[in-house]
Amino acid sequence: MKVTSRRNFLKNLSLTATALWAGPALPKTNARARTEHLNVLMIPVDDLRPQLGCYGFEQIISPNIDKLASTGTLFRRAYTMVATCSPSRTCLMTGCRPDTTKVYDLVTHFRKTIPDVVTLTQHFTKHGYESVGMGKVFHGSLNDMPSWDRWIDVESGPSWLDPKTQQWIARLQKEAKDKGLKGTQRSRYTRGTVTECLDVPDNAYFDGAMTDRAVKELEAFGKSGRPFFLAVGYKKPHLPFIAPKRYWDLYKREDIETAPNPFHPKNMPQGAVDSFPGEMGAYCDARELAAKQKAAGKQDWPDDFSRQLIHAYFACISYIDAQIGRLLTTLEQTGLARNTVVMLWGDHGWHLGENGTWGKHTNLEWGTHSPLLLHVPGQPNAGAATDSLAEFVDVYPTLAEACGLGVPEHCEGTSLMPLLENPSRPWKSAAFSQFRKTINGVPCMGYTMRTNQFRYTEWRNQKNLARVVARELYDHRQDHDENENVANNAEHAKTLEQLAAKMKAGWKAARPM
Repeated sequence: MKVTSRRNFLKNLSLTATALWAGPALPKTNARARTEHLNVLMIPVDDLRPQLGCYGFEQIISPNIDKLASTGTLFRRAYTMVATCSPSRTCLMTGCRPDTTKVYDLVTHFRKTIPDVVTLTQHFTKHGYESVGMGKVFHGSLNDMPSWDRWIDVESGPSWLDPKTQQWIARLQKEAKDKGLKGTQRSRYTRGTVTECLDVPDNAYFDGAMTDRAVKELEAFGKSGRPFFLAVGYKKPHLPFIAPKRYWDLYKREDIETAPNPFHPKNMPQGAVDSFPGEMGAYCDARELAAKQKAAGKQDWPDDFSRQLIHAYFACISYIDAQIGRLLTTLEQTGLARNTVVMLWGDHGWHLGENGTWGKHTNLEWGTHSPLLLHVPGQPNAGAATDSLAEFVDVYPTLAEACGLGVPEHCEGTSLMPLLENPSRPWKSAAFSQFRKTINGVPCMGYTMRTNQFRYTEWRNQKNLARVVARELYDHRQDHDENENVANNAEHAKTLEQLAAKMKAGWKAARPM
């Protein structure tokens, strides 16, 4: 396969979507007052950090997402409700917060806890839309079939294509059988390498194959004219970090810097972040290297391996960006661009060594902060970015209002549509997230709150939520990397008291007036 130069690659990707994403497709009007129906293309991206060109990271090559941002609204400070896949996606798709869904893990299905809830796509179906999904929208085996008129299972090859890795996996499968491993233990033991770089077409991997199918669906909708809600859920940059070689070639390993703070925050409660090697320890090469590091008394990856991991993550971002570019181009070619809302979100953030951890599963900024972009045809202030606090539970009411459907009473988020009209208007005073951890030896539910200046966290005993086991406080004006927990500093006593009161008042008191 011919490798395209970095400059030509960027030029080609940018040109494919220029007609659609150079500006609003319709005159600037109040999108909510439009009588013509608006379709929805929703693009979830798994484990995506807000590390994109449009978020100010010039090293990242994401021209198509950047184009989308230039014609819509970019939410600079959007936060997940829970920094792990299923709980986060459940909140977004139901419009309910974690303590309502009771989904805190990767095994509980919300139909067991809130069986009659009308999901986002069901709401659109009730209003005459055809709801179609593919890829990762809900979490893996926890998909919700009642939420879809059609669910498309995309066929693709194995996750790892390298013959050497396949041979390694075969050996591990035999070992797992000999050891009697089953279920999750067997699955984790028999995973391949944490990265892969092969010179293969985009559709050799799942996300490229899924884009092929999504393009066909958009082309069919363009011909039928039927109102649709299409969700195309990308799996990368979730582990393993695998992308075709052409995307690795966009970056030079020597230009990649490792985390500036590869250590746990000072005075952080014990257990607030996953210990080394975290999620990566489930992959065969990383597992072996981690064992060697631990034997040498080290609790992090060697510098060259850290750079390899970050390089692979960057490649995955550019790989997914190219797939998104194909979707946007298809909207233009089919004429759907003029009446299709596009919403892109990452389900949560990801640490690449920051705060001494690799993965999500934290109540820190890198775990809870993720991209959110919205494009509504004819919207005012196209290309604007807002610093107003947004939460992923806001996506449901936002899309419903954008398409004029009304917002169901059960939704616990706030429509973000007013921010399209005035990106700097007064808005939420806090965004709320939570995560379960064992803190100082005590099983806790950690409630965290992000305000304009602070991140405040209370770790509460799971058996008695009135009892606070530990607190964290990070002042983002002084410490945007969250390197020191100052909750116990006497000078912050009054601030701590104020934030504790705000936390107690909860999300309802933080809503915009």
